[in-house]
Amino acid sequence: MNASESHVVSTESPSPRFTKLLVAALVGVYLLVVVGATAALADAVRACSTWPLCSGPIGDLQVTIALGHRLTAAIVAGLIVAATVVGWSHATTRVKRALCVVLVLYPIQIGVGAFVATTGVRGGLAEVHLFTGAAIFVSLALALAWQLEAETGQFETRSTAPPADRTSQSDRSVPANSESVASGQSTETGVVATVRAYYRLMKPRLMWLLCLVASAGMALAAGTEAEPLSVETVVLTLGGGVLSIGASGTFNHVLERDIDRRMARTADRPLATDTVGVTNAIAFGVLLTIASIVLFAQVNSMAALLGFSAVVFYSVVYTLVLKPNTVQNTVIGGIAGAIPALIGWAAVTGSIGWPGFVLAGVIFLWTPAHFYNLALAYQEDYERGGFPMMPVVRGESTTRKHIVYYLVATLLAAIVLTALTPLGWLYAAVTVSLGAVFLWTVVRLHRERTDRAAFRAFHASNAYLGAILTAVIIDMMVL
Repeated sequence: MNASESHVVSTESPSPRFTKLLVAALVGVYLLVVVGATAALADAVRACSTWPLCSGPIGDLQVTIALGHRLTAAIVAGLIVAATVVGWSHATTRVKRALCVVLVLYPIQIGVGAFVATTGVRGGLAEVHLFTGAAIFVSLALALAWQLEAETGQFETRSTAPPADRTSQSDRSVPANSESVASGQSTETGVVATVRAYYRLMKPRLMWLLCLVASAGMALAAGTEAEPLSVETVVLTLGGGVLSIGASGTFNHVLERDIDRRMARTADRPLATDTVGVTNAIAFGVLLTIASIVLFAQVNSMAALLGFSAVVFYSVVYTLVLKPNTVQNTVIGGIAGAIPALIGWAAVTGSIGWPGFVLAGVIFLWTPAHFYNLALAYQEDYERGGFPMMPVVRGESTTRKHIVYYLVATLLAAIVLTALTPLGWLYAAVTVSLGAVFLWTVVRLHRERTDRAAFRAFHASNAYLGAILTAVIIDMMVL
């Protein structure tokens, strides 16, 4: 076994069943809370006025929903008790305290639900029920994060994946012809090479996801506020979004060109290789900015203001101020990715409403849970570039723990979005199922501590966000 392979060996806890039971209980609680936040469950509770069983007819949809919810609650209770019994002997003090909170709150949660079902009295009890469920979810999540840290926190060195594996999984891997890159020459020539270079300046890989964020914002506004959504609004908003993203990416290339030359993953960028001149790139960025504002302005002034703010924030605040100077650059920088959600909402309503803010909050909280995985995989590269990324400054164990924290916060924000809007079963099913997949890849990251595991969690985070945004659009516009 070589030195690299020695780090791949998974170090199991005294009882690996404990972690698995915590994960299962956490996913189960999340399912209960998400479903509990939907209007469909409220209708089911009204149709089933007895507890724990229902007196309604077998086969009735509402009765089936209510019974399914109660059966799931019973199964999750068993998982929580099993996890506590299995892990108590070797859990740390803070893990035990978190489990004690769960053991106290869970019976209260059941009691509130039973009271509402049998008496029909709601008042603020529905909100209490939802808040208690969220508190149980957070407590279980903390227990899981702390348990994973206790099991793997002493391992700071990850194995690195083979170069071929890194090339296949990285969005921007080391160029195959490093000599041509170093000399500033490209294997392409003429018009094709020039067009491709300017296209790369716009960071096209970011466009699909950010346009999906804006689309979800528009669909959410139209469905929640009963506002009409025209094809013209969609085209102008997404067109302005593409141009503003392109402008932000271009300015980022200009400002980081010297650093890009020092980093393997960015050494082949157009300005780093002098394929595009600095003056031309700046002019291109300004042109894209003006064009984006023109398109946004045809929708409304709020969309234009937010679009311009997004360009300024990413290009100046994030690139110049946050990224090179603070370990919280990824966290605060998440504002740039969240603004398209506000643009989408504003494009439909001309203002910003609470559901729009919550959707933006989902994106904001998701960003560290997503990007910290990439920071782990490219830790050495970021250190070479001089960026104070979380793994470089605080270490890999802390970074992995923070991925869990921000993932949990993202899932909580997704619950709030469910409670504030008429989102239905599709959204609920997607956020639970894909959230569970994302969570499991993060647990595996703690276990394996490899580049491959970091990329796996990175791609799972992309899948989660893309899926829930698509579900928002479908739930609001089709179902």
